[in-house]
Amino acid sequence: MSDPAALVTLAVNPDKVTPGLLGFIVFAVLAAATWFLLKSMNKQFKKVDFVEEPEQDASRAAADRRPEDSRTA
Repeated sequence: MSDPAALVTLAVNPDKVTPGLLGFIVFAVLAAATWFLLKSMNKQFKKVDFVEEPEQDASRAAADRRPEDSRTA
């Protein structure tokens, strides 16, 4: 067992797979892109001026309906 090639083959387990540096870099880029997208989305949502109108009850909605809406073809 004094052969260096034999020691290297014993040290590397072929059943164990790790993502390595490339996997870490890809994960870090995806995490950064997600963070920037969420930050941009929040900025866009703050620009929206939305006022919710109160719901109409069923009788008032039926009275407001135009006659063209109730026609059948």
